[in-house]
Amino acid sequence: MNLLRDRLQHLIEQLPDVIAQLSDDNLEDAWSALQPLYYDLYMLRAVQEAKRTISPGDILTHEEALQILHFFLKG
Repeated sequence: MNLLRDRLQHLIEQLPDVIAQLSDDNLEDAWSALQPLYYDLYMLRAVQEAKRTISPGDILTHEEALQILHFFLKG
């Protein structure tokens, strides 16, 4: 697992330089490829935070939950 962690850390360190060199078309392609991962990680963090902060009895209706998700995704 440390090897994967090291590889990802190395990639993250190189990203700013790589991004700066990409054309607008390549940036759009890169975002299209990374967008699902970005949203998955966003939701994973939201679920983890909810597990830490929500107590039994704290509940939203389906509509309230959708409104909150729409608010955070737009912001």
